[in-house]
Amino acid sequence: MKEYIEERAVEIANYIINNNATVRQTAKQFGISKSTVHKDVAERLLYINPHLAAEARKVLDVNKSERHIRGGLATREKYLHQDHQ
Repeated sequence: MKEYIEERAVEIANYIINNNATVRQTAKQFGISKSTVHKDVAERLLYINPHLAAEARKVLDVNKSERHIRGGLATREKYLHQDHQ
């Protein structure tokens, strides 16, 4: 594996853990796709630093379990801020 990919995988995991970030937020921050974030954390990082991979996975699993709540809140905000005609 190329060194810059290994470094990116570690940076991504640290960002997710330190910021309690979602895959979408992380992808935007690093200018990469969501699938690259997943691959870096779920596959590549396991070979580089299994402990860090597990910690990042915990944060992502919590975010995944809460995403329906965030989606509902976003929809609620959308309709609260629409002009009533």
